[in-house]
Amino acid sequence: MFYDLNVPWAPTSPDLPRTVAFLNERISFLRSWDTIRKLTVEQIVGYNVIALSHTHSGKFPQNQLNPIPENPFPKHPNLQILRRITVILGDPSQNHRLAALTSAYDIVALRPTSEKHLLQACKELDCDLISVDLSQRMGYHFKHKTVGLAIQRGIFLEINYSASINDITARRNLIGNAAALIRATRGRGIVISSEARRALGVRGPFDVINLATLWGLSQDKGREAVDGLPRLVVAQAKLRRTSFRGVIDAVANEPPHGNKRKAEDQADPSDQPMTEASPKTKDTEALPKLSKKARRALARAPKS
Repeated sequence: MFYDLNVPWAPTSPDLPRTVAFLNERISFLRSWDTIRKLTVEQIVGYNVIALSHTHSGKFPQNQLNPIPENPFPKHPNLQILRRITVILGDPSQNHRLAALTSAYDIVALRPTSEKHLLQACKELDCDLISVDLSQRMGYHFKHKTVGLAIQRGIFLEINYSASINDITARRNLIGNAAALIRATRGRGIVISSEARRALGVRGPFDVINLATLWGLSQDKGREAVDGLPRLVVAQAKLRRTSFRGVIDAVANEPPHGNKRKAEDQADPSDQPMTEASPKTKDTEALPKLSKKARRALARAPKS
């Protein structure tokens, strides 16, 4: 399965439906070729999971609502669509409200605008992705000590390639900044997305893997950047939303250890497991219940 976790959400844009359709496009014309027998299903099918991203900057309202509907494109039933928010870090006083976004969005991403914000995002802020705009000239250098904090916390760093397709300056900046980020992370924790606002800015999964080798990633690492690691991002984001409630429910439903034997003792005897009784017990249970006088007469009777 291939993932594109950054497709900008624009409800009034006529290019968004075409972009989503292109991301889920199947290369049907290959079915008439003999080379189709040598290809796998993953080489024929496009992206399987995408995330529509809503970018937010500034102060959060009192009731933060998700503007992205749950199923905005029902014409693509084979495409899993997630909902994401990308918060541009600017006002530190709003960072305490980031935890409330996990219940409204599938993925929470942060976009730092300075080295100070990058250090804060890697060190202490709760998020799933850190998405730095690498198409611009950076005023600082990526340090292994800084980005290593995010990797240790299970937070991934995202590289977006769409802005460099038609702009030579953005392409030059992206190649240099992506190579610097990969060197700082030692090639770990890198997720590649498109951030394409039009279908012309989208590239196929294997084109993205080849593009990653230009930045310094190997073929295996490039494959993980569009397959394995994005899947881990989605799984961890879901775990962050549901694990606390799930753990509480599991503990609440479990009986206390001290009352376990008491509950077993108070259980219905018919519910207890039946064990094989001894012959003496079987004979005793088989005798009818006699009166006291009959038992004395039976004891005085001569034994045969």
